[in-house]
Amino acid sequence: MGKHQVFLCLGGNLGDRAEIFRETTERLERQVGALKKASPRYETPPWGFESELSFWNQVLLLETGLQPEQVLDEVQLIENYFGRQRQPGKYLSRKMDIDILLYDRLIRSTPELTIPHPLMAVRRFVLQPLADIAPRLVHPVTGQTVAEMLAACTDPAVIKRCCS
Repeated sequence: MGKHQVFLCLGGNLGDRAEIFRETTERLERQVGALKKASPRYETPPWGFESELSFWNQVLLLETGLQPEQVLDEVQLIENYFGRQRQPGKYLSRKMDIDILLYDRLIRSTPELTIPHPLMAVRRFVLQPLADIAPRLVHPVTGQTVAEMLAACTDPAVIKRCCS
């Protein structure tokens, strides 16, 4: 079975974030694959909804033998472990949200999974930590590097490194 590179974005604004991020990373290593790189963590404002609580965000690169849908199943199990509630079309505060950003150079769009993540180019909280660990990575649809995408990003959010 071949090894694949999968970039995941972790985010959460409830609970003991340091402990939740630590445990999420451990679970991802057990259930998805070997951790190859981890960005610093960033404190970020909520995106797409109002909340008093800021988020932490981090991007991880894992090497996996799983297929994309299997990765999705595993990350959803981890989100569910932390009590993730899903309301279609609505963003909510949560302990842990895990988005699949990229899987090798795969382009896929199904009702369950879209890779690359369709909103990554408009979210500074995704692009900054991704640029920290893979600035020259090329987006398989746009052909832009992550660094170029970050430079062009119009998201006005102020994000700051924290707790890395």
